Amino acid sequence: MKASDLFIKALENEGVQYIFGVPGEENLDFLESLRTSSIKLIITRHEQAAGFMAATVGRLTGKPGVALSTLGPGATNFVTAAAYATLSGMPMLLITGQKPVKRSKQGKFQIIDTVQLMTPVTKYTKQLVHSENIPARVREAFRHAEKERPGAVHLELPEDVAREEVDAPLFDTQRVRRPVAEEKAITSAIELIQQSKRPLLVIGAGANRKQTAKMLLELIEKTGIPFVNTQLGKGVIDERHERYIGTAALSERDYVHCAIDRADLIINVGHDTMEKPPFIMRRDHSQQVIHINFFEAELDTIYFPQLEVVGDIANTIWQIKESITKQDWDFSYFEKVKATLVDHTALTDTLKRFPLTPQYIVSETRRVMPDDGIVTLDNGMYKLWFARQYQAYQPNTLLLDNALATMGAGLPSAMAAKLLYPKRKVIAVCGDGGFMMNSQELETAVREGIDITIVILNDNGFGMIKWKQQADQFASFGLEYGNPDFVKYAQAYGAHGYRVERSEDFSKLLAQSLEHKGVDIIEVPIDYSENHRVLTEGLKNMQCPL
Repeated sequence: MKASDLFIKALENEGVQYIFGVPGEENLDFLESLRTSSIKLIITRHEQAAGFMAATVGRLTGKPGVALSTLGPGATNFVTAAAYATLSGMPMLLITGQKPVKRSKQGKFQIIDTVQLMTPVTKYTKQLVHSENIPARVREAFRHAEKERPGAVHLELPEDVAREEVDAPLFDTQRVRRPVAEEKAITSAIELIQQSKRPLLVIGAGANRKQTAKMLLELIEKTGIPFVNTQLGKGVIDERHERYIGTAALSERDYVHCAIDRADLIINVGHDTMEKPPFIMRRDHSQQVIHINFFEAELDTIYFPQLEVVGDIANTIWQIKESITKQDWDFSYFEKVKATLVDHTALTDTLKRFPLTPQYIVSETRRVMPDDGIVTLDNGMYKLWFARQYQAYQPNTLLLDNALATMGAGLPSAMAAKLLYPKRKVIAVCGDGGFMMNSQELETAVREGIDITIVILNDNGFGMIKWKQQADQFASFGLEYGNPDFVKYAQAYGAHGYRVERSEDFSKLLAQSLEHKGVDIIEVPIDYSENHRVLTEGLKNMQCPL
């Protein structure tokens, strides 16, 4: 068969359902092989969006999503998406084309060293120069993408290699069982927990696995140990649970940090330094930290755990749960913190005003969404409000980025989520800045019949940077712009467009849009003065419960 046919068969062998991308002439053999395959090609309007969609498939399924581009500028447009997937731990395969490598390359036209370009932002990158190696390279790429910690991988397929004749068998796709932690480390962890007075669980992104979530819930139910989570750990345990305290949306000086600071032992599950720190360790603090993860801790001045339990997280938690005995721990302070935080984040009548406040937007979004509904966030000021105040009831139902923290991913992520789960409700919440970075994908969503709701929070500027500019007492400068008429913009793509003109319109439009077929855009004027009142002045003067 042709080498490009073999490549497609290797992808089918890995269970690939979708390929997202923008093909070029160097991909034509690959494209022809794809045409008759079981894999659906989703043409996007920009390679970055294709990469974000593939990364979201990896995040939601645990299996690499796949994206395709041509050489040169198509490949360079993948770099942000590759970094997004690698820093956030999302398995993804990027496939790029290339000019012939066994004969004239037409000079240097469009040619860059794509493998070298991808090296810093991927776990594995190879140029395919021998067609008989395709099955091995594809299998190895998928293994690298999936193994802990997951991330992006890259394969470059030159056009002369793609059209070679080849006869090579595919590889079996058996899953490799992860090593388990050593018994001494488990025993030491149990002893530390049982000897502590105020243990606290901190749940991070690495705990966002089905078996881990199950084991963590059983541990919490057996011991009653309270928990907080990081932004990428939201929803691992249902946040309606009585032992949930809150989410570490900020690195420090929030109510959840009162609980973290008072804990004498932190059981840190699935966190690594790629994510914004949920807490900061101090050398003069007697607090101890247990690091439970698939890999060793990366030590630095703010993270130096006293005990590391390295191995499969689900198995580690199961072993601890099986052997631990409930102690006379004192959780009364944690309960005070939770009560204070609930009071602090409560929606009052003064927050139900127009333009809309972040608290009202979060509250109404949570109210209309079913338990399994998926909210995807772009990156902006509203991300902090959703992290603090949107309770996630199931894993991967609030998709945000707390690693690369890139703008432009909210809409593509929502599209990928809806393709995977067509019966679930999906909302993308985007700032006006982030939305416009990949707004061209409205055409992709309309063309593919993807039923999603897009909430655009309009403040005519880069709201998060404005907040920091104001908090640091800089003059207001360089962060404002104009926006299109988003209602007409939606209509131009064949989508439905709505504008909120009264606070009570928002929840009504949101509920209606979730029942619509097609793409709905809701433009929401937002009042970000709450950033200063609550997050700057309010938390600056915060008093932890006595």
